[in-house]
Amino acid sequence: MQEIKDTQRAEVRIGFDGRVHKKYKGQLSKERYENEVRVLKYLEEKGCDFVPKILEEYPDELYIVTTNCGHIVHKISPEKEKAVFDALEAYGVRHDDAFMRNITYSPHLGRFCVIDFEFAVILESGEGLTIKDAEEARGGDYERKVQD
Repeated sequence: MQEIKDTQRAEVRIGFDGRVHKKYKGQLSKERYENEVRVLKYLEEKGCDFVPKILEEYPDELYIVTTNCGHIVHKISPEKEKAVFDALEAYGVRHDDAFMRNITYSPHLGRFCVIDFEFAVILESGEGLTIKDAEEARGGDYERKVQD
């Protein structure tokens, strides 16, 4: 497997079959895992085709396998970045970490996609986890650690 990311919050690898393997770790790992699974299932039910689809989930291990949404984007205009996250909100989800690092480009789909839903809220129900929630739960230092 090819390692994509190994941080305090998650290990992400791409298998030889192209599927994305993500294992949650660190602060609020269970809550972040549960939120990402909940949000991705919601988006799949709504027919959103520019986010990963869950293929396998292992709650006891805080581990999921998803479809691959393309390659990390290294440059995007602020207007296009905003448009990508606005399109996500049209499906009823607000991404609370709405930055370029969570945008990919899929040549297969011919469009930008959104990844990493650990911090996202389903607008219809208010369910979700925000960076502010995580910071409050951990005594105020979480946001700084998320940026590292």
